[in-house]
Amino acid sequence: MHTSQVRVWYPYRGPCDPCPPIVAKTYSTPPQLFMCFQPMNLPQFSPQEALKLGTLWPALYSPYEPGC
Repeated sequence: MHTSQVRVWYPYRGPCDPCPPIVAKTYSTPPQLFMCFQPMNLPQFSPQEALKLGTLWPALYSPYEPGC
């Protein structure tokens, strides 16, 4: 599994494309895409941390990265 949640996609650039080329596009993949089910006894954040980060489980935490 990748450590970064940001993936890069290189779109096809046609020889007759009238638009300026976009060399690489990025997109975010949230961690819940790769968990089939939530395993038992996952580590948990403290209640204060969970409220600040938006999830109780570190395995499901996805930080916001501007520019994606």
